[in-house]
Amino acid sequence: MGVRLALDTNAYSGIAQADASIIDIVERAESLNLPFIVVAELRAGFSLGTKGTANERELVRFTALPDVTVLHSTDTTLHHYAQLYRQLRSQGTPVPSNNLWIAAIVVEHQLTLCTRDSHFHRMPQLPLV
Repeated sequence: MGVRLALDTNAYSGIAQADASIIDIVERAESLNLPFIVVAELRAGFSLGTKGTANERELVRFTALPDVTVLHSTDTTLHHYAQLYRQLRSQGTPVPSNNLWIAAIVVEHQLTLCTRDSHFHRMPQLPLV
């Protein structure tokens, strides 16, 4: 049985670029989840690129797959965000706010985060692949 996986923006990009290491992880996952902030970051990137319409179409197709869920923030997310913010601040290791939102959603839903971003290693309670 696979893990319940959340994708960071760079992991989704790895899928789009046919990165075999990311695809292998994703194919073994029990479920795939995209935090809303990842979708926002992707769309922001699409808006700047030359393949925006095609990329948007592929994102819509991906999020429509039966084992893919887009996760939105809740009141619980806000509490996790505040706890992680306080922890990182006390450690002296702040991270970009978008990564903090992603981490809060991952912790809330007890997921494993697929990412290439080293900022997430600053939060030991966050399972990573």
